[in-house]
Amino acid sequence: MKTIFITGATSGIGKATAVLLAQHKNRLIICGRNQIILEELKTELSQQTEIFSLNFDVRNSDEVFSAINSLPEDWKNIDVLINNAGNAHGLDPISDGNIDDWNAMLDGNIKGLLYVSQPIIKLMKNRGNGQIINISSVAARQTYANGVVYCASKKAVDVISEGMRIELTEFGIRVTNIQPGAVETDFSKVRFKGDDERAATVYAGYEPLLPEDIADTIAYCINVPERVSIAEIAIYPKAQAEPRTIYRN
Repeated sequence: MKTIFITGATSGIGKATAVLLAQHKNRLIICGRNQIILEELKTELSQQTEIFSLNFDVRNSDEVFSAINSLPEDWKNIDVLINNAGNAHGLDPISDGNIDDWNAMLDGNIKGLLYVSQPIIKLMKNRGNGQIINISSVAARQTYANGVVYCASKKAVDVISEGMRIELTEFGIRVTNIQPGAVETDFSKVRFKGDDERAATVYAGYEPLLPEDIADTIAYCINVPERVSIAEIAIYPKAQAEPRTIYRN
């Protein structure tokens, strides 16, 4: 049984991962911004395993540090950190980009990941063991028009993951970077600010990945033998050749 810390656990990939890892009887620290949904998920998963919930916004460093410091001592032995929380806002060229959208992506996808990671890395280094799994995107592999800032934020996750591996391997900490392709979640609804019709077109005419597919991959990376460290995985739906190319029916 491992103690696993999951950010963005109330929807999409984070929720699917929490559900699967609870089935495997891991102890979970589930984190999210929506207190109501977080408590509902805690109630649901508590029927299968031990659950601790933390309500904070990864973009707020004070909230992050306060929440992690508030963990009871028997929950601070974190074996795995899954940095899943992130976002995409807007699909505009740089010339027309919304500054608030840029800040949301840079604050959530980069700074939020760092805020959560720092205190947990300190705990892992003291123990001489642990694993960090960062959820990047295939957008880090190939920049596309109108999504430059999002792509840049995910490229930063790749760089941070590489840096973590360089800094932490000597302390017995494994670092895994997962780059999903098109996954059918609320991702596009958020990007298009609640425009369900436009969001649906992103997944039309082919079979996208499901959050459960990424959860399976995360579970695999956690459960490999201790001697194994999965550094990086890119996952596409069968119909997607690269970030910009999807073959639709």
